[in-house]
Amino acid sequence: MRPVRGAALGALTTAAFLAQASGALALREPGGAAAPTSAQSGGAQFGLPVRVRGPMLSELRLPSSMLAGRPPAVTVEVTEQGVGTVSMRVLITDPSGRRTFVAANMGWVHTGRRLTVRWPSRARLAPGSYRVTVSARDHQHANLIRNAHISSVATLTVKAPPPKPVAPAPQPAPPASGEAGIPTPAQTLADGAVFPVAGPHNFGGPENRFGAAREGHVHQGQDVLTEEGTPDLVPLAGTIEQTSYQEGGAGYYVVEHTSYGLDFFFAHCMARSFTVSEGQSVKAGQQICRAGQTGDATAPHLHFEMWVGGWQSAGGHPIDPLPYLEAWERG
Repeated sequence: MRPVRGAALGALTTAAFLAQASGALALREPGGAAAPTSAQSGGAQFGLPVRVRGPMLSELRLPSSMLAGRPPAVTVEVTEQGVGTVSMRVLITDPSGRRTFVAANMGWVHTGRRLTVRWPSRARLAPGSYRVTVSARDHQHANLIRNAHISSVATLTVKAPPPKPVAPAPQPAPPASGEAGIPTPAQTLADGAVFPVAGPHNFGGPENRFGAAREGHVHQGQDVLTEEGTPDLVPLAGTIEQTSYQEGGAGYYVVEHTSYGLDFFFAHCMARSFTVSEGQSVKAGQQICRAGQTGDATAPHLHFEMWVGGWQSAGGHPIDPLPYLEAWERG
């Protein structure tokens, strides 16, 4: 009976061992990998927060349309927590983004600051549709991340400038005196009019103008200030009507009647400087005397008058000679 009892004990021992080994094997996955426990792993895949780093656009401002010419004013601002500077670039391209027309490489700029894009000095935009794109990267080469509220791309429409208004055809200038039949300064210049002072000169101030107040009367001509002895010339061909002297007034003076019906009066000539005589025909540019300060004058000059209807005659009157003098001076 003892051999039977020993065999039974061995069988029980072997069964217990196999059961224990089977239980141990049941706790492991095939291949040796441990089965996951109730604690989850895998980061964001299982809902845990993951921080994404990179610059973010906080402002992009520009007009939606403009006239052809210089690129528009563009304002940008980029932020990134814990980062002081980022490298920024702004491009103006065609709507597809394939062709770049203008590029502004702004270099490393401060974050959190509103910046104005500086375009190349010669940059110009023709009429058409464009796309303005902002790109940025930080020192870790992280590029601009998407902002749900602000796009890094904006559209721009460039319009042609309005056509310039067509200038009306020039109209003939009215006579300087405002009277019909009186030649204009341009007409006299076209007929060969000559400035009556052959040397450096000026027109003085308000007191030297036509109509300036004088004691008991008004100034009836235009003064041309010059050096004493400067030749005084005939502006237009005509006939010398008078050469005379007025003490305390015009001094030595000459009166000429022209073929235009205008009379010219030249005053304050130097003594003994007449080169013409009464009744003599004269040509434009011919010398008649030399500028002086005879009579009532405090400096050498030519006092020049223009008369319509005859000098000092009944029905005659002076007109402002300055427009004529200025035209002859330029001519």
